[in-house]
Order: sequence, then C-alpha cells, then structure tokens
Amino acid sequence: MDTKELHIRLDQLKKEINYHNYRYHVLDNPIISDYEYDQLVIELLKIEAEHPEWVTTDSPSQRAGATPIDKFIKIQHSKPILSLANAFVDNDVYAWYDRIYKLDNRVASTGFVVEPKIDGLTVVLRYENGIFKQGATRGDGVVGEDITSNLRTIRVLPLKIPTYSHDLNPPTELVVRGEAFIHIKDFEKLNLQLKKAGENTYQNPRNTAAGALRQLDPKLTAKRPLTILVYAIISENDGLPKMHLEQLQYLDKMGFPIPEAVYCKNIAETINAYRQILNNREKIPFEADGIVIKINDLQLAESLGVVGKDPRGAIAYKFPAREVTTRLIDIKVNVGRTGVLTPYAVLNPVEIGGVIVRQATLHNFDFIREKDIHLGDWVAVKRAGDVIPYIIGPIKDRRTGDEINFIPPILCPTCGQPVEHFEGEVAWYCVNTSCPAQIIRNLEHFASRGAMEITGLGIKIVEQLVEANLIKDMADIYSLTKGSLLGLDGFAEKKADNLLHAIEISKKQPLRRLIYALGIRGVGEVIAIELSKNFQNLEKLSHTGMDDLQQIEGIGPNIAMAIVDWFDRDTNQTLLRKLYTSGIWPEEKVAIQQIDNLKKLTNLNFVITGSIPGYTREQLKDIIQEGGGKVTDTVSKNTNYLLVGEQPGSKLERAQNLGVKTINIVELNTLLEK
Repeated sequence: MDTKELHIRLDQLKKEINYHNYRYHVLDNPIISDYEYDQLVIELLKIEAEHPEWVTTDSPSQRAGATPIDKFIKIQHSKPILSLANAFVDNDVYAWYDRIYKLDNRVASTGFVVEPKIDGLTVVLRYENGIFKQGATRGDGVVGEDITSNLRTIRVLPLKIPTYSHDLNPPTELVVRGEAFIHIKDFEKLNLQLKKAGENTYQNPRNTAAGALRQLDPKLTAKRPLTILVYAIISENDGLPKMHLEQLQYLDKMGFPIPEAVYCKNIAETINAYRQILNNREKIPFEADGIVIKINDLQLAESLGVVGKDPRGAIAYKFPAREVTTRLIDIKVNVGRTGVLTPYAVLNPVEIGGVIVRQATLHNFDFIREKDIHLGDWVAVKRAGDVIPYIIGPIKDRRTGDEINFIPPILCPTCGQPVEHFEGEVAWYCVNTSCPAQIIRNLEHFASRGAMEITGLGIKIVEQLVEANLIKDMADIYSLTKGSLLGLDGFAEKKADNLLHAIEISKKQPLRRLIYALGIRGVGEVIAIELSKNFQNLEKLSHTGMDDLQQIEGIGPNIAMAIVDWFDRDTNQTLLRKLYTSGIWPEEKVAIQQIDNLKKLTNLNFVITGSIPGYTREQLKDIIQEGGGKVTDTVSKNTNYLLVGEQPGSKLERAQNLGVKTINIVELNTLLEK
C-alpha cells in the first residue's frame, strides 16, 4: 500500500472506530464484536506509529490521555454560561410562571421541555468543522479552565461530529454545553475495585467526576468511567433550531448523547412530569437532584432576558434532598440477634427528603476506620427512598481539632461480656449465649431441625417464653412445667403436653446435634459431627486446645479460636452445668470412634431429594451420618449418591446431568448392611 492509500486507509479507520464508539457508548447498540473493534484500533495505531506526523486530535488514539500539564489555562467562553434559579415546591414554579407571563403574555401559549437535572460537572465543548478543538469547565460562567485533554478521554464524546445522517453536515463552528458525570452502577463498581485493591474509596459520583476532570494527568482521567450528556447549543454559525426540543434532536443527529426530554403543553403538565420523574427517581441511572423546566420556544426564552446569572426562560425544580451534612454527636453500638455488633451514628437532627433523621448506619467498625470518622465530625448523610440513612463520610475541612477518635468496644454493650473479633473478618461478635440481645435467636436455633429439633418451639413461642421471663438461656427450656405453660396466652393442656413431650424427646439427641445447637460461631452440622467423633462429651471438648482442634478436617485457626473462646466464657460454662443437671449430656461411644473406618458410608457424600414415607429429613440425615457418610444440600461432581423419594425436585435432573448415581431408601439400607 503506497503512502496515499495508507493515508486514505487511516482516515477510513478513524471514521469507522469513531462510529463504533458512538454505537457502543452512546446508543448502547454495537454492531461488531470487541475483537473486531480491537483489530481496527491495532491497525490504526500501527499506521500512526509509522507516520506520527499524521496523528490528529480527532484520532481515537488520543483518548488515552496526553502529557500531564502543570496547571490549567484559563479561557473565556464565547457567551456567558448561566446558572438556574431554583424551585422547591409547586408554588415556586407557579410563581416563576406568573413572573414571566407578566413580562410577555406569549408565555401562556408556549410549551415547555422537562429534562433531568444531572448532578455532575458542567462542561463547554467547542468544535471547528466538526472536529473537537477545546473543552472547558463552566468556571464563573465567563471564564473557565481548559480541560480539553481530559475530555478527550470520555468515550461518548465525539472527537469528530459523525455524519451518519445523510442530510446533515456539521457546522463550521459549534459550541455546546453538557454535563460530565459517572453512572451510579459504574461508581459502585469503581469503589468496589478500589476497595479490593486496598485504596481509598470515593464518597459520591459528582465529586469523583469533577475530580477526575481536573486531573493534571489525563491518563488518570482515562481510568475513571466518565460519561457526558449534551443538552444545549451555546452558539453556532449556521443558524440554531428555533425550538429547544428540535435543538436536542439536532444534537442527537450529530452524534451527541442527549438527556431524555418530555414535552409539556402547559405549566400544569410540567408539575405532573416532575411528579412522575420523582416517583421513579430510583430508576434514574445517574445522580439527579431535580428537573429543569425550559420554555421550548428559544426566541421567546431569550427575549425574557436574565436576572443576575439566571435566565428567566428556565428554572430548576429540585427534588427533596437525599444528601445533607450535619454533626455526628455520638457513635453507639447495637447487638444483633446473631451477636454481631453494629455501630450507628447519633446525629444532630436534620431533614432529608421530608424526614427528620436522628440516626444513621455506619455499616461496621472497619468502615469507621477506613473513612476516618471521628466523634464530633461534620458528616455527609444520605437517604435514598426507604433505605435507612447512612453516613457517606466526614467533611474533614470542617474539623476544628476537638474531634475524638472512635475506639470499638471491648465489652458487649448489652451483657458486658468480652467481644470477639477474628483476624480477616469484618464483624465483631458477642458470643455469650445468654446475652439478652440475642437470646431469642439462640433459642430458636437450639430448638431447630438439625439441632435439638423441639417440635412446636418456634420463634413465636420462644418470644412468648422470653417475654414471660420463663427462659433466660437454652437450659431453661428443660425446666419448663405444665403449670408455667398454661399461664401463657394460647396454651391449653394439649398444646402444653405436646411441647413438653417434644422437649423430653430432645434429651435423646446425639452429641453432634447438641454441639451444633450451642451456636458456636463457625460450627455447622459437618464440623459438629467431626467434633463428636473426636471428643466423647462436652466436658472433653471444653478442655481441648487450639492445636488439637486444628488437626480436625475443616477446622482452621478462626473456628478453633471460636470454640476455645466459647468454652472459656463463664456464662457458657454456667449453661453447660445447667444442661448437665437437666440430663442433657450425650456421650459418643469410644468404640464407635475407634472403628470409624469400618462404617459402611465413610467418605461418601449424599444429597436427599423428595419425601420418603416414614422418615423425616433429619432422620435420614442421622441414618447416613451414623453410617459415616456426609449429607450436603447441593448436588455437585463430588456427590456420590442422590437419595430419591417421592416428588423429587430439580436436584434429580442435576444429578442425572452430572452422572451422579441415584438410590432409593431400600438401596440405602442395602449399602448400610453390606
């Protein structure tokens, strides 16, 4: 290919790549694969490397960022970049309408256009003969900062106005106004990536976008998922469309991404449009703090003039605030039903979206440390929809030096027992089984299937017993009497007899069930089985150490520490003594432990599906586990047998697809008898 043909090919590549960028980033409708796109870029870069003198500012290769600069150059806008007056209630909008109607009664017969008010950074873009030449911040509305190199990194921004429409040629001079921002999902993804990398996260999309565009090194800007919407033409030498809606359509034809706009015949319809957009606020993919109401007739709007820096022909109708700043008075800690300690902020009361907020979540203690939140800080607080208000972060520039560093508690604020924190985990725990904050959850777990399986002792009955002060820990279940139960609402003789009978039956549960029922953190049904094999009763288990526990399959340092710590607590030792006195002290026979290798189902993994007459699911699990097998919930390539009963579920199909052998109850008994 000679030089002339190569130059023609370069121009063709630039046009093709810019077009595919437009299809992908603006229309979200690509027509070629990523691989095909990459091949076009590789070819372009190869030609430009051979002929660097051919590189132009509209080349897709220039999006990666230019050489860092020392400071931004100030540039004067061709026309003032005006701000907008704000409305906060319907009456503000009607008052604005009345004012402009008095100035020009043609307002009564004009239409309006409603657009979302994007919470981003205003930018001004200048094109010459369709080529992007310069971009600037709004600045003070008269003078802005030159951020051209940074704006070139935004992929939705056309470096060259595409002529995809056959009846449209780009004007020789064009200046447009838009808003640079980051989509909410991209912002959340960015923060997740930063957190995984151990870097500081950002507080909100708006500040992140503004900071990225004001980087002195465009390569840093290119790493941020910036995008842009263009919504106004500031100047053009070929004549402007006469209506704002037509202007948006004109921008769209030139390849600019534009906001969604709603045409309203009168001012009442703009209020209805506001209501609809506000009701669907959570579905807006970017941060929007209101709507903009614009007179559609551009000549009428311009003739109304300007008040200060606000054009009379448009107004911003703001949404109720979702983010405010207030003083953090205190940090307190809740103890959840699972024993997890969760910090929350006590705030100087502030209104957010029509609701007075006095408290906000702080997620966890790591969040407080990572965000460097101090007592007495001014903090940014956000509330979205019905979501509980949460702290975004501190306003460090407002610190006076009187703020106090927060230290996580070492004692449970509910029961006063030492809290537990495992290395590598976020949560802090109270492991006192008798802690009032978690007693209901612990009792519910103790009585559940897989644990002591006390039929009839569900969450409602547990709550009733605790409220009546009949139960303060798990062992108290075994001191319940018929007389105490009959004193409760809803309990007649039969119901009381049934519950007491179920409690009595639970005394016969094996050791593994009791270990699991104690609710030791990290000790599930499988670990409980292993512990029962290695220790004949709770007395021996309570005296074991970290090293011995870690010799058991599936037990690492964190679980071993949790077990040792649980048995070290005085309150838990008291519980064990009460269980022993009540006759709840199952023993695992040494002989069974010694001949474990002779069990018929050793090293076999089972999954159960469907119902088998005469057996409960827990009874089937016990039979398999007594035979040395393991029972899991999910069919995988490691499953040896699927035990199938009546009306099996999707597990059967998955087992068949994976080639897992299926058996019935008769075949299971045959395996046990071999």
